[in-house]
Amino acid sequence: MPQNIDKIDRAILEALQRDASVSTTELAKRVGLSISPCWRRIRRLESLGVIRERVAILDRDRLGFEVTVFASLKLSSHGRQSLVECEQAIASFPEVMESYAMTGDVDYLLKVVTRDIRAYERFLRERLLQLPFVREVHSQIALSQLKYTTRLPLESLASDAD
Repeated sequence: MPQNIDKIDRAILEALQRDASVSTTELAKRVGLSISPCWRRIRRLESLGVIRERVAILDRDRLGFEVTVFASLKLSSHGRQSLVECEQAIASFPEVMESYAMTGDVDYLLKVVTRDIRAYERFLRERLLQLPFVREVHSQIALSQLKYTTRLPLESLASDAD
C-alpha cells in the first residue's frame, strides 16, 4: 500500500476530502481516535506529502466564471528548452486550472476557465497564441459539467488485511 496508509489513515483522508475545515477534535471522534494520535497521523500524512494542502473549493458559477474550455496544444518544437518554457508559461496563466502533458496527437491538454467567451478569446489571442513554440490550439467548449469532484477513490486502497 502506498506510504503505509492504513484503515484509520484512509478514514482521516476521506473525512478531510469531504470537509478540510473539520476540527481535529471532531475528526478524532469520527475515526475513533483520541485527539493527540489523530493530530500526529494528520501531521505524518502532511509530512509524507499525501496531504498537499487544505483549500476552500469555490463555486465558479456563482463567481461568474461561465466558460470552461479544453484546449489541445501542439508545439512547433519539441526540444527540451521549448518544453520547459512552454510548461512554465502555462503554469503562470491563472486561467489554466489544469494542464497535462499528453501522448498521441497533441502535446498538452489544458482546462481553461474564464468569465465568458470573449475573455477566452482574449486569453487565446493575447497569451496562448503568443507563445513562440505553440503551433496549433484546438478549443472545445464544455456545454455543462456532469460530474466534478476532488475526492480520490480511497476505498480502492483497501487491502485484504483490513
